[in-house]
Amino acid sequence: DWLAKVGLEHPSRIYSSYPHQVSGGQLQRVMIAMALCTEPLLLIADEPTTALDVHIQMRILELLNDLNKELNLSMLFISHDLGLIPQIADRVAIIDHGLLIEENDVNTLFSCPSQERTRQLLDSRPPIDRKLHRLPCPDNGSVVAPKPEPEIKAFPQEAILEVSNLKIVYKSGVGWFRKKEFTTAVKGISFTLYRGETLGIAGASGSGKTSLGRSLVKLTEPEEGNVLLHDTPQSSIQYIFQDPWNALNPTLEVGEAIREVIAARKPQMPQEFLRKEAIDYMRMVGLMPDYYYRYPAEFSGGQRQRISIARALAAEPKILICDEIVSALDVSIQAQVLNLLKDLQVALGLSYIFISHDLAVLRYMSDRLMVMKDGEVVETGASEAVFQSPSQDYTKELLKAVS
Repeated sequence: DWLAKVGLEHPSRIYSSYPHQVSGGQLQRVMIAMALCTEPLLLIADEPTTALDVHIQMRILELLNDLNKELNLSMLFISHDLGLIPQIADRVAIIDHGLLIEENDVNTLFSCPSQERTRQLLDSRPPIDRKLHRLPCPDNGSVVAPKPEPEIKAFPQEAILEVSNLKIVYKSGVGWFRKKEFTTAVKGISFTLYRGETLGIAGASGSGKTSLGRSLVKLTEPEEGNVLLHDTPQSSIQYIFQDPWNALNPTLEVGEAIREVIAARKPQMPQEFLRKEAIDYMRMVGLMPDYYYRYPAEFSGGQRQRISIARALAAEPKILICDEIVSALDVSIQAQVLNLLKDLQVALGLSYIFISHDLAVLRYMSDRLMVMKDGEVVETGASEAVFQSPSQDYTKELLKAVS
Protein backbone atom coordinates (compact mmCIF):
# COMPACT_ATOMS: atom_id res chain seq x y z
CA ASP A 1 0.00 0.00 0.00
CA TRP A 2 2.79 2.45 0.84
CA LEU A 3 4.64 1.67 -2.40
CA ALA A 4 1.47 2.58 -4.26
CA LYS A 5 0.94 5.66 -2.08
CA VAL A 6 4.29 7.18 -3.11
CA GLY A 7 3.41 6.83 -6.79
CA LEU A 8 5.04 3.55 -7.79
CA GLU A 9 3.27 1.75 -10.62
CA HIS A 10 3.03 -2.04 -10.32
CA PRO A 11 3.91 -2.00 -6.59
CA SER A 12 3.79 -5.81 -6.31
CA ARG A 13 6.49 -6.09 -8.98
CA ILE A 14 8.63 -3.43 -7.25
CA TYR A 15 8.15 -5.31 -3.96
CA SER A 16 9.71 -8.42 -5.55
CA SER A 17 12.53 -6.57 -7.36
CA TYR A 18 16.10 -5.99 -6.28
CA PRO A 19 17.49 -2.42 -6.15
CA HIS A 20 19.49 -2.77 -9.36
CA GLN A 21 16.34 -3.74 -11.25
CA VAL A 22 14.52 -0.41 -10.74
CA SER A 23 15.39 3.16 -11.65
CA GLY A 24 16.99 5.74 -9.36
CA GLY A 25 13.72 7.65 -9.07
CA GLN A 26 11.85 4.48 -8.12
CA LEU A 27 14.48 3.70 -5.49
CA GLN A 28 13.99 7.17 -4.01
CA ARG A 29 10.27 6.54 -3.69
CA VAL A 30 10.92 3.21 -1.96
CA MET A 31 13.07 5.07 0.60
CA ILE A 32 10.31 7.64 1.13
CA ALA A 33 7.78 4.84 1.69
CA MET A 34 10.12 3.25 4.26
CA ALA A 35 10.32 6.51 6.21
CA LEU A 36 6.63 7.42 6.01
CA CYS A 37 5.21 3.99 6.89
CA THR A 38 6.35 4.52 10.51
CA GLU A 39 3.99 7.54 10.67
CA PRO A 40 6.58 9.77 12.38
CA LEU A 41 5.90 13.03 14.21
CA LEU A 42 9.06 14.63 12.82
CA LEU A 43 10.28 13.86 9.33
CA ILE A 44 13.71 15.06 8.20
CA ALA A 45 13.42 15.01 4.41
CA ASP A 46 16.94 15.36 3.00
CA GLU A 47 16.62 15.98 -0.76
CA PRO A 48 13.70 13.49 -0.96
CA THR A 49 12.71 14.37 -4.53
CA THR A 50 16.14 14.84 -6.09
CA ALA A 51 15.92 11.96 -8.57
CA LEU A 52 12.23 12.27 -9.37
CA ASP A 53 10.49 13.66 -12.44
CA VAL A 54 8.16 16.63 -12.08
CA HIS A 55 4.95 14.60 -11.89
CA ILE A 56 6.23 12.35 -9.13
CA GLN A 57 7.75 15.35 -7.34
CA MET A 58 4.30 16.91 -7.19
CA ARG A 59 2.73 13.67 -5.94
CA ILE A 60 5.36 13.33 -3.21
CA LEU A 61 4.93 16.95 -2.13
CA GLU A 62 1.14 16.52 -2.07
CA LEU A 63 1.58 13.33 -0.03
CA LEU A 64 3.87 15.07 2.46
CA ASN A 65 1.47 18.01 2.75
CA ASP A 66 -1.48 15.63 3.31
CA LEU A 67 0.45 13.73 5.99
CA ASN A 68 1.39 17.02 7.58
CA LYS A 69 -2.32 17.75 8.11
CA GLU A 70 -3.44 14.19 8.83
CA LEU A 71 -0.71 13.29 11.34
CA ASN A 72 0.16 16.79 12.55
CA LEU A 73 3.58 16.06 11.06
CA SER A 74 6.47 18.48 11.50
CA MET A 75 8.98 18.48 8.69
CA LEU A 76 12.51 19.71 8.10
CA PHE A 77 12.72 19.81 4.30
CA ILE A 78 16.32 20.04 3.03
CA SER A 79 16.71 20.82 -0.66
CA HIS A 80 18.91 22.56 -3.21
CA ASP A 81 15.92 22.87 -5.59
CA LEU A 82 14.57 26.34 -4.91
CA GLY A 83 11.60 25.70 -7.18
CA LEU A 84 10.20 23.16 -4.70
CA ILE A 85 10.58 25.17 -1.51
CA PRO A 86 7.54 27.50 -1.97
CA GLN A 87 5.31 24.46 -2.56
CA ILE A 88 5.99 22.90 0.84
CA ALA A 89 7.71 25.29 3.25
CA ASP A 90 6.27 27.81 5.68
CA ARG A 91 9.68 29.24 6.58
CA VAL A 92 13.01 29.09 4.76
CA ALA A 93 16.57 29.17 6.09
CA ILE A 94 19.51 29.67 3.71
CA ILE A 95 22.78 28.06 4.81
CA ASP A 96 26.12 28.85 3.18
CA HIS A 97 29.47 27.36 4.28
CA GLY A 98 27.96 26.18 7.53
CA LEU A 99 26.45 29.57 8.42
CA LEU A 100 22.80 30.58 8.57
CA ILE A 101 22.83 33.65 6.35
CA GLU A 102 19.11 34.37 6.00
CA GLU A 103 15.81 33.16 7.44
CA ASN A 104 12.30 34.39 6.72
CA ASP A 105 8.81 33.30 5.76
CA VAL A 106 8.78 31.73 2.30
CA ASN A 107 6.97 34.56 0.46
CA THR A 108 9.20 37.32 1.82
CA LEU A 109 12.46 35.49 1.21
CA PHE A 110 11.67 34.61 -2.41
CA SER A 111 10.28 38.02 -3.31
CA CYS A 112 12.73 40.24 -1.38
CA PRO A 113 15.91 38.39 -0.39
CA SER A 114 18.15 40.47 1.84
CA GLN A 115 21.46 38.70 1.19
CA GLU A 116 23.54 38.71 -2.00
CA ARG A 117 24.22 34.97 -1.73
CA THR A 118 20.47 34.27 -1.65
CA ARG A 119 19.99 36.39 -4.76
CA GLN A 120 22.80 34.46 -6.49
CA LEU A 121 21.09 31.17 -5.70
CA LEU A 122 17.77 32.40 -7.03
CA ASP A 123 19.40 33.69 -10.25
CA SER A 124 21.52 30.59 -10.95
CA ARG A 125 18.69 28.23 -11.85
CA PRO A 126 18.09 27.74 -15.60
CA PRO A 127 14.76 29.29 -16.64
CA ILE A 128 12.13 27.04 -18.19
CA ASP A 129 10.54 29.76 -20.35
CA ARG A 130 13.61 30.64 -22.44
CA LYS A 131 17.05 29.36 -23.44
CA LEU A 132 20.11 31.13 -22.04
CA HIS A 133 23.54 30.84 -23.64
CA ARG A 134 25.27 30.96 -20.26
CA LEU A 135 24.06 30.64 -16.68
CA PRO A 136 24.94 33.35 -14.17
CA CYS A 137 27.05 32.00 -11.31
CA PRO A 138 29.91 33.25 -9.11
CA ASP A 139 33.04 33.19 -11.28
CA ASN A 140 36.04 31.76 -9.44
CA GLY A 141 38.24 31.98 -12.51
CA SER A 142 39.21 28.32 -12.28
CA VAL A 143 37.76 27.02 -15.55
CA VAL A 144 40.34 27.41 -18.29
CA ALA A 145 38.39 26.10 -21.28
CA PRO A 146 37.24 28.82 -23.70
CA LYS A 147 33.69 30.10 -23.45
CA PRO A 148 31.26 29.10 -26.22
CA GLU A 149 30.12 31.60 -28.80
CA PRO A 150 26.71 33.07 -28.00
CA GLU A 151 25.26 32.24 -31.42
CA ILE A 152 23.12 29.13 -31.82
CA LYS A 153 25.31 26.29 -33.11
CA ALA A 154 24.83 24.86 -36.58
CA PHE A 155 25.83 21.21 -37.00
CA PRO A 156 26.93 19.35 -40.09
CA GLN A 157 24.78 16.26 -40.39
CA GLU A 158 27.68 13.92 -39.62
CA ALA A 159 26.52 10.96 -37.57
CA ILE A 160 28.82 9.73 -34.80
CA LEU A 161 26.39 7.23 -33.22
CA GLU A 162 23.43 5.34 -34.65
CA VAL A 163 21.06 3.29 -32.54
CA SER A 164 18.53 1.03 -34.25
CA ASN A 165 15.63 -0.94 -32.78
CA LEU A 166 17.15 -1.14 -29.28
CA LYS A 167 15.18 -3.31 -26.86
CA ILE A 168 16.09 -3.87 -23.19
CA VAL A 169 14.36 -6.45 -21.00
CA TYR A 170 14.85 -7.02 -17.26
CA LYS A 171 14.01 -10.28 -15.50
CA SER A 172 12.82 -10.40 -11.90
CA GLY A 173 11.48 -13.05 -9.54
CA VAL A 174 14.17 -15.55 -10.50
CA GLY A 175 14.28 -18.53 -8.09
CA TRP A 176 12.91 -21.99 -7.31
CA PHE A 177 9.59 -20.83 -5.88
CA ARG A 178 9.11 -17.48 -7.56
CA LYS A 179 7.43 -16.71 -10.83
CA LYS A 180 9.77 -15.15 -13.37
CA GLU A 181 8.61 -11.75 -14.61
CA PHE A 182 9.84 -9.77 -17.59
CA THR A 183 9.87 -5.97 -17.80
CA THR A 184 10.61 -4.27 -21.11
CA ALA A 185 12.45 -1.07 -20.15
CA VAL A 186 13.22 0.07 -23.71
CA LYS A 187 10.96 -0.88 -26.61
CA GLY A 188 12.71 -0.76 -29.96
CA ILE A 189 14.19 2.75 -29.90
CA SER A 190 16.12 4.19 -32.85
CA PHE A 191 17.97 7.52 -33.05
CA THR A 192 21.12 9.22 -34.38
CA LEU A 193 23.63 11.42 -32.54
CA TYR A 194 25.61 13.95 -34.59
CA ARG A 195 29.12 15.26 -33.99
CA GLY A 196 29.30 18.27 -31.69
CA GLU A 197 25.64 18.27 -30.64
CA THR A 198 23.83 17.67 -27.37
CA LEU A 199 20.89 15.29 -27.51
CA GLY A 200 18.69 15.74 -24.45
CA ILE A 201 16.59 12.81 -23.21
CA ALA A 202 13.58 13.69 -21.06
CA GLY A 203 10.95 11.55 -19.41
CA ALA A 204 9.44 10.42 -16.15
CA SER A 205 11.27 8.23 -13.66
CA GLY A 206 11.19 4.67 -14.96
CA SER A 207 10.68 5.72 -18.59
CA GLY A 208 13.86 3.89 -19.69
CA LYS A 209 16.25 6.87 -19.96
CA THR A 210 19.03 5.39 -17.82
CA SER A 211 18.57 1.87 -19.24
CA LEU A 212 19.05 3.32 -22.71
CA GLY A 213 22.19 5.24 -21.68
CA ARG A 214 23.73 2.25 -19.88
CA SER A 215 23.21 0.00 -22.90
CA LEU A 216 25.25 2.36 -25.09
CA VAL A 217 28.37 1.69 -22.98
CA LYS A 218 27.52 -2.03 -22.56
CA LEU A 219 26.71 -1.79 -18.85
CA THR A 220 23.35 -3.32 -19.81
CA GLU A 221 23.13 -5.85 -22.62
CA PRO A 222 20.19 -5.18 -24.96
CA GLU A 223 17.79 -7.97 -25.87
CA GLU A 224 17.69 -6.76 -29.48
CA GLY A 225 19.02 -3.97 -31.67
CA ASN A 226 22.32 -2.44 -32.71
CA VAL A 227 24.56 0.39 -31.54
CA LEU A 228 26.89 1.64 -34.29
CA LEU A 229 29.80 4.00 -33.57
CA HIS A 230 31.17 5.76 -36.66
CA ASP A 231 34.98 5.83 -37.01
CA THR A 232 35.50 5.70 -33.26
CA PRO A 233 36.28 2.86 -30.80
CA GLN A 234 33.97 1.83 -27.95
CA SER A 235 36.29 3.58 -25.46
CA SER A 236 35.38 6.89 -27.14
CA ILE A 237 31.96 6.80 -25.48
CA GLN A 238 32.11 7.43 -21.74
CA TYR A 239 29.47 7.51 -18.99
CA ILE A 240 29.18 10.05 -16.15
CA PHE A 241 26.98 8.73 -13.37
CA GLN A 242 24.33 10.51 -11.34
CA ASP A 243 26.00 9.71 -8.01
CA PRO A 244 29.73 10.59 -8.05
CA TRP A 245 30.18 9.16 -4.54
CA ASN A 246 29.40 5.61 -5.67
CA ALA A 247 31.14 6.14 -9.02
CA LEU A 248 34.53 6.83 -7.38
CA ASN A 249 36.66 4.28 -5.53
CA PRO A 250 36.75 5.61 -1.92
CA THR A 251 40.16 3.98 -1.30
CA LEU A 252 41.85 5.50 -4.36
CA GLU A 253 43.31 9.00 -4.49
CA VAL A 254 41.40 11.04 -7.05
CA GLY A 255 44.50 11.85 -9.08
CA GLU A 256 45.31 8.15 -9.29
CA ALA A 257 41.74 7.43 -10.43
CA ILE A 258 42.34 9.76 -13.38
CA ARG A 259 45.93 8.58 -13.97
CA GLU A 260 44.93 4.92 -14.33
CA VAL A 261 42.55 5.83 -17.18
CA ILE A 262 45.39 7.56 -19.02
CA ALA A 263 47.70 4.61 -18.30
CA ALA A 264 45.23 2.29 -20.03
CA ARG A 265 45.65 4.39 -23.19
CA LYS A 266 49.40 4.91 -22.84
CA PRO A 267 50.79 1.86 -21.02
CA GLN A 268 54.40 2.57 -22.07
CA MET A 269 54.56 6.11 -20.73
CA PRO A 270 56.52 6.84 -17.49
CA GLN A 271 54.53 7.41 -14.30
CA GLU A 272 55.57 11.06 -13.93
CA PHE A 273 54.27 11.84 -17.43
CA LEU A 274 50.95 10.17 -16.59
CA ARG A 275 50.70 12.11 -13.34
CA LYS A 276 51.28 15.45 -15.11
CA GLU A 277 48.63 14.61 -17.71
CA ALA A 278 46.18 13.68 -14.94
CA ILE A 279 46.81 17.08 -13.33
CA ASP A 280 46.13 18.73 -16.70
CA TYR A 281 42.68 17.09 -16.77
CA MET A 282 42.06 18.21 -13.19
CA ARG A 283 42.90 21.80 -14.16
CA MET A 284 40.62 21.51 -17.18
CA VAL A 285 37.60 20.96 -14.90
CA GLY A 286 38.62 23.60 -12.37
CA LEU A 287 40.36 21.42 -9.75
CA MET A 288 43.63 22.42 -8.10
CA PRO A 289 46.77 20.24 -8.65
CA ASP A 290 47.25 19.73 -4.91
CA TYR A 291 43.94 17.81 -4.86
CA TYR A 292 45.75 14.93 -6.59
CA TYR A 293 46.51 12.97 -3.41
CA ARG A 294 43.17 13.51 -1.70
CA TYR A 295 40.42 10.91 -1.40
CA PRO A 296 36.78 11.28 -2.62
CA ALA A 297 35.49 11.72 0.93
CA GLU A 298 37.46 14.98 1.22
CA PHE A 299 35.45 16.69 -1.54
CA SER A 300 32.00 18.21 -1.90
CA GLY A 301 29.39 16.74 -4.23
CA GLY A 302 30.15 19.32 -6.92
CA GLN A 303 33.88 18.66 -6.71
CA ARG A 304 33.34 14.89 -6.90
CA GLN A 305 31.24 15.39 -10.01
CA ARG A 306 34.08 17.43 -11.55
CA ILE A 307 36.46 14.56 -10.71
CA SER A 308 34.11 12.15 -12.48
CA ILE A 309 34.06 14.45 -15.53
CA ALA A 310 37.88 14.64 -15.53
CA ARG A 311 38.14 10.86 -15.33
CA ALA A 312 35.75 10.46 -18.25
CA LEU A 313 37.71 13.04 -20.29
CA ALA A 314 40.97 11.18 -19.58
CA ALA A 315 39.76 8.43 -21.93
CA GLU A 316 39.73 11.03 -24.75
CA PRO A 317 36.06 10.41 -25.57
CA LYS A 318 34.08 11.73 -28.48
CA ILE A 319 30.75 11.10 -26.73
CA LEU A 320 29.80 11.70 -23.08
CA ILE A 321 26.61 10.23 -21.64
CA CYS A 322 25.59 12.49 -18.74
CA ASP A 323 23.02 10.69 -16.62
CA GLU A 324 21.29 13.10 -14.21
CA ILE A 325 24.73 14.45 -13.31
CA VAL A 326 23.57 17.73 -11.76
CA SER A 327 20.40 16.51 -10.02
CA ALA A 328 22.12 16.29 -6.61
CA LEU A 329 23.93 19.65 -6.83
CA ASP A 330 22.82 23.01 -5.47
CA VAL A 331 21.85 25.55 -8.11
CA SER A 332 25.08 27.57 -8.05
CA ILE A 333 27.30 24.47 -8.38
CA GLN A 334 24.88 23.10 -10.96
CA ALA A 335 25.33 26.28 -13.00
CA GLN A 336 29.14 25.97 -12.79
CA VAL A 337 29.07 22.32 -13.96
CA LEU A 338 26.65 23.03 -16.82
CA ASN A 339 28.73 26.00 -18.00
CA LEU A 340 31.84 23.82 -17.73
CA LEU A 341 30.27 21.13 -19.92
CA LYS A 342 29.44 23.73 -22.59
CA ASP A 343 33.01 25.05 -22.44
CA LEU A 344 34.46 21.56 -22.79
CA GLN A 345 32.16 20.76 -25.70
CA VAL A 346 33.53 23.73 -27.64
CA ALA A 347 37.16 23.11 -26.61
CA LEU A 348 37.18 19.35 -27.31
CA GLY A 349 34.45 18.92 -29.94
CA LEU A 350 32.40 16.57 -27.76
CA SER A 351 28.94 15.15 -28.40
CA TYR A 352 26.63 14.73 -25.40
CA ILE A 353 23.68 12.54 -24.58
CA PHE A 354 22.22 14.46 -21.64
CA ILE A 355 19.69 12.49 -19.58
CA SER A 356 17.60 14.45 -17.11
CA HIS A 357 14.14 14.81 -15.59
CA ASP A 358 14.82 18.54 -15.15
CA LEU A 359 13.31 20.25 -18.19
CA ALA A 360 14.89 23.63 -17.41
CA VAL A 361 18.35 22.03 -17.45
CA LEU A 362 17.52 20.21 -20.69
CA ARG A 363 16.41 23.43 -22.36
CA TYR A 364 19.71 25.07 -21.42
CA MET A 365 21.90 22.16 -22.54
CA SER A 366 20.26 20.41 -25.48
CA ASP A 367 20.21 21.11 -29.21
CA ARG A 368 17.74 18.31 -29.89
CA LEU A 369 15.29 16.75 -27.44
CA MET A 370 13.94 13.20 -27.25
CA VAL A 371 11.00 12.60 -24.90
CA MET A 372 10.53 9.07 -23.55
CA LYS A 373 7.53 7.42 -21.93
CA ASP A 374 7.22 3.77 -20.89
CA GLY A 375 10.31 2.78 -22.86
CA GLU A 376 9.29 4.49 -26.10
CA VAL A 377 10.10 7.79 -27.82
CA VAL A 378 6.90 9.84 -27.95
CA GLU A 379 8.38 13.06 -29.37
CA THR A 380 11.67 14.23 -30.82
CA GLY A 381 12.89 17.37 -32.55
CA ALA A 382 14.93 20.54 -32.23
CA SER A 383 14.97 21.47 -28.55
CA GLU A 384 13.52 24.97 -28.89
CA ALA A 385 10.79 23.75 -31.23
CA VAL A 386 9.71 21.08 -28.73
CA PHE A 387 9.72 23.53 -25.82
CA GLN A 388 7.85 26.25 -27.69
CA SER A 389 5.35 24.07 -29.59
CA PRO A 390 5.17 20.50 -28.26
CA SER A 391 3.06 18.22 -30.46
CA GLN A 392 2.34 15.41 -28.00
CA ASP A 393 0.01 15.56 -24.99
CA TYR A 394 2.58 13.85 -22.76
CA THR A 395 5.20 16.52 -23.53
CA LYS A 396 2.63 19.23 -22.88
CA GLU A 397 1.86 17.64 -19.50
CA LEU A 398 5.54 17.60 -18.55
CA LEU A 399 5.93 21.28 -19.45
CA LYS A 400 2.69 22.23 -17.70
CA ALA A 401 3.90 20.58 -14.49
CA VAL A 402 6.89 22.95 -14.29
CA SER A 403 5.32 26.13 -15.68
